[in-house]
Amino acid sequence: MKLQSLSLWSDLENHLKVIHSQSNDPIQYGEQAIKKLILTLEKLKTMVITHRFENKQDEIDFFRNVKPKFAAKLIYYNDIYNIEINKPFGTKKAIRKYYNAELIKLENYFAENLEFYKYYRTGNTALDHMYFIRGKHDLKYTLDSFYFQADYRFSTSHDYKVAKIMANDAIKVFLETQIQNLALPSNKAVNTEDKNTLTWTASKVALIELIYALHAEGVFGNGKTELKEIVCNIESTFNINLGQFNRVFLEIRDRKSERTKFLNKITDKLLIRMDEADNL
Repeated sequence: MKLQSLSLWSDLENHLKVIHSQSNDPIQYGEQAIKKLILTLEKLKTMVITHRFENKQDEIDFFRNVKPKFAAKLIYYNDIYNIEINKPFGTKKAIRKYYNAELIKLENYFAENLEFYKYYRTGNTALDHMYFIRGKHDLKYTLDSFYFQADYRFSTSHDYKVAKIMANDAIKVFLETQIQNLALPSNKAVNTEDKNTLTWTASKVALIELIYALHAEGVFGNGKTELKEIVCNIESTFNINLGQFNRVFLEIRDRKSERTKFLNKITDKLLIRMDEADNL
């Protein structure tokens, strides 16, 4: 099951990268992502229904750590699609008010599920046998109404809550980025003919990892320069669009191993060059 779900996840991530490379419009890429995610979750569901977990711990691991990753993506893209499709026409002030209202909805969900947030965020496992085993639920643990309409062969009482927590983190980043973009001048775009010919040819993820490292070290403006301003300047310098860089940083943070992969790589390369220079 682990190998199958890993393969399915890898295929999904690659497909989503292609979708994002084709459009920066949340409505367009959201619609395409939703279609892919529905098919992917159906495949995952079929795998689970036809699979017998070796023990309860394997079942808990799947419904706490595996399924929520897939479901969170669907919740995320569906929510931002609906947020953008229902966005009001009007002034930047009106749109900012709309986005802030959506942020308040996220805060309300957090407040309503505070106990489970604490349980999940602190890595507590004492109630996993109730939360992440199929066929078990207890009304006193604040169940989402979604659970009572779900297929119990593919759902536990709390795997949706985990997915919702993960999705809300990403939705918050999306909304904050949209609000930040409203503060930018409408003529921010720079003529590419006036740009430096220096281009970034490594991955966007690598550049975002580097930017966050530089910002953390405070190398620009004695550490007082805002992250968004740094990103805008680097985008202009390298003629590159980093899109929702905050969301990418969430994915970097979620890496299971070698979270600073690009920084480690360039450190190794620099050390090799130094060794080679020493031998000349």
